[in-house]
Amino acid sequence: MKRIEFETIEEVRTHLKSNADCTSAVFQGLDLKSLGEPLGKANLTNALFLGCSIPAELFGVIEEQGGTIFPKLTGLPFNPYRNSLYTPEELLGDYEMGGSSTYKDTLDGRVYQHFMDGGGQNPSDVAEALARRLHDLAISDALYEKIEGRRVVAIMGGHSLERTHPFYQETARLSRELTHKGYLLASGGGPGAMEATHLGAWFAPRPESELDDAIAMLSQAPLYTDEEKWLDTALTVVEKYPVLESNRCESIGIPTWLYGHEPPTCFALSIAKYFANSVREDGLLAIAKSGIVFAPGSAGTIQEIFQDAAQNHYKTFDVSSPMIMFGEDFWTREKPVYPLLKQLADEHDYGALISISDSREEIIKSLDDFSF
Repeated sequence: MKRIEFETIEEVRTHLKSNADCTSAVFQGLDLKSLGEPLGKANLTNALFLGCSIPAELFGVIEEQGGTIFPKLTGLPFNPYRNSLYTPEELLGDYEMGGSSTYKDTLDGRVYQHFMDGGGQNPSDVAEALARRLHDLAISDALYEKIEGRRVVAIMGGHSLERTHPFYQETARLSRELTHKGYLLASGGGPGAMEATHLGAWFAPRPESELDDAIAMLSQAPLYTDEEKWLDTALTVVEKYPVLESNRCESIGIPTWLYGHEPPTCFALSIAKYFANSVREDGLLAIAKSGIVFAPGSAGTIQEIFQDAAQNHYKTFDVSSPMIMFGEDFWTREKPVYPLLKQLADEHDYGALISISDSREEIIKSLDDFSF
């Protein structure tokens, strides 16, 4: 039986007005103190309360009806039971251009410091480990709700691709055109080719000349190593070219605090940030069922190529999807992955879905020709 999930107080109120049956319902990260009376009269059999504020009179009712309460976890800079994806404003909102605050003062920076202080990717405290797993589960739940019914295409590529590099511009233009055609673009949500992906989506409702102007502005800080300057130039672009229509320029960044020294992009309207990089990488590849474009990158991108090939080979998620290498010279000479990939896929169905091109038009056609 599919559980009803309540992620806002408004959803709970609306449901209770017409239906007192909350059997097996999930209440996620909500302050329920104002709803003690109607919930006390509801059927809460096997209901699940995740990090909610619960009125005292309701505890006995929940226990009698077999409900389960996951209590709030204290002393954390993040909410393990959050019921939505992050936004750039939430993660970076404490940063002010030209002000006294730095990237480290943002929520994103504080959570990263907490992550490092707690043992990095190997937390020594069981409560910390549990909080992270609960958080990542909540993020995955919100992510799958966000992409339901959408044609998701991911663009993978290196974090060190400079904003001045021709492939940065080409990646942004490709993403802009794909978003304009109705695809939902996703990436690892960081700098380099990832930022270019979300920048292109951001400018989908705008003319290409404005995208070119934005890239020129961003080029004043080519790399993220100067965090403040990198952020300042991005926020300047956001100020000059604010979101026109969110439903026409939405994209999803999927970064990780494992690489928390890299600030998340300002141009992804939704951010699914994880603690566990393995969950993040596998999940990013899994949701891109309409295809993945691999822009130039290094070890991380190459790992993702073969990880995606394995998913296609075994149809891990019930479908094989296009794998398109963006940059013929790079993927056949500089990093000759393409010939090996084709050889591995020889005599397998997904081999026909592997291609390589320098042409945005050819890449878009390959994605359009694949129907999922």
